[in-house]
Amino acid sequence: MSGEKCKDFDGDMTFLGEYGRFQVLMMILLSLTAIPCGYMGVLSVFIADTPAHHCKTWDNSTNFFNRTGPDGCFQYKVDTNRSEAFEPTNGSDRCVDGWLFSTESSTIVSEWDLVCENAWKVPFSTSMFFVGVLFGSLVSGQLSDRFGRKRVLFATLTFQSVTTLIQATSVNWVMFCAVNCLRGVGHVSCYVASFVLGSEMLCKSARLTYSLIGQSLAFSLGYALLPLLAYFIRDWRLLLVACAIPGLLFIPTWWVIPESPRWLLQKNRMEEAELVIRRAAKLNRVHAPDVIFKPSEGSGLVQKPGENKQTYTFMDLLRTANLRNITALGFIIWLVTAMAFYGISLNTSNLKGNIYLNSLVSAATDAVANVLTWLLINRVPRPILLSSTLMFSGITHLAVKMVPEDMNVSFQVLVLIGKLGVAVAYCMAFVFFAELYPTVVRNTGLGIVATAGRIGTIICPYVIYMGVYSKVLPYIIFGSLSIMTAVLSLVLPDTRNCKFPDLISEAKPIGCYYSPRNISCFKHSQQQPTKSDATTPSADKYIYDEVES
Repeated sequence: MSGEKCKDFDGDMTFLGEYGRFQVLMMILLSLTAIPCGYMGVLSVFIADTPAHHCKTWDNSTNFFNRTGPDGCFQYKVDTNRSEAFEPTNGSDRCVDGWLFSTESSTIVSEWDLVCENAWKVPFSTSMFFVGVLFGSLVSGQLSDRFGRKRVLFATLTFQSVTTLIQATSVNWVMFCAVNCLRGVGHVSCYVASFVLGSEMLCKSARLTYSLIGQSLAFSLGYALLPLLAYFIRDWRLLLVACAIPGLLFIPTWWVIPESPRWLLQKNRMEEAELVIRRAAKLNRVHAPDVIFKPSEGSGLVQKPGENKQTYTFMDLLRTANLRNITALGFIIWLVTAMAFYGISLNTSNLKGNIYLNSLVSAATDAVANVLTWLLINRVPRPILLSSTLMFSGITHLAVKMVPEDMNVSFQVLVLIGKLGVAVAYCMAFVFFAELYPTVVRNTGLGIVATAGRIGTIICPYVIYMGVYSKVLPYIIFGSLSIMTAVLSLVLPDTRNCKFPDLISEAKPIGCYYSPRNISCFKHSQQQPTKSDATTPSADKYIYDEVES
């Protein structure tokens, strides 16, 4: 190592403290960006809800009043004198003249008659949103690693708000779906960019507080605001406008929130990184060293003069066994966890009772899950906590099969208890995988596994649609997949008491948490033979074949 020991970034930043004015300000501002993300993903619960409806036909020639049958698609002819119902005999008795919908609220279903033969368009429109989220996950990670966390955060936040406003002007279902897809592009991209930006600015204790109490609770707050807004704004177009405004109000904070100093160092922009730290020190009223970062002594992210600039892509996630294993397991875990989390949240409208109250309780469940995660995450090994919460959720959702159909309250309570488990797992996944991926590919890695989560969310509306045939079937599917994923997550390495990895050579092997040497997080990687003793990012690529177990 050229006779010099490389210090980590967290060690360089100890003079700033953990909870100075700068850190608290960044935690608050970046957490606020998660509020729109909290309701954007579940807007379809209200804007695509199916109101009570019946056929709009009156047959004067026979003095029969045509009413909708139990499935809402066939007419029952009722003699107004005898009040006797007759079953429809063929397809001509369908609601050929359209439907009359309840006037309590206006949704895309009531505006474009998305029932019966057109009912498939409702889950399809929701899936289109998550197709956009999928695309955003694929590209935003690499854009963030290349152009900066801050730029991607504000670009996706603005894009999400603008497309929401455009969606409110949709003239037909096709336009609604197209813009819904575009709206999804900014959804998770904004959340992940904000998460990574805050995580890279803060040290360990503040990082966990920001991730689990700040950003995650803000996400839950956004979810809780949705039923309150929807209760007072019953028109789906006005509801979209109201949901777009908070994101636009956040844009002026561009001049307050700095770029990630870790990312600036990785891009060899040392002067800009030092400027960020000096401003933070001034705000915290502490003295900054005359020289904060040196290529020979500073963080391993700093490149020495004359070195070739190293560029990292998603292919770097596949070139070492450690990152391959983490990415493969992360793909499966995120797919199932996101599918179950959003599936249960979106299925709120299908539960018996008041849809607004059900959504509010569901949001409160997420908030409890965030606090519970914060309390447990440093007391329980990460893989054990992830596995146990997924297992708890899976078993609970399988248990709904044993609840009699007429016991609606018991059914809802069991579903929400099960959601508590998967909400802890989903909340923890962001923290856990941010600690598993090194800085040079962190946003790219999180983007890839988040993409897997979006595949799960694209599927979940159709799993929910199966509830038309069996109310418990979606929960059986979610529960079974959660249990299988719980077993797989046990082999992930534990990251408690570990420094934030910066280089690819610092990625941990799977199964590491079983080791009694767990107290030294990167001891395994440091003891591996390498082809070069170099410590710089440009030499990091030559360690690929050796740093694996």
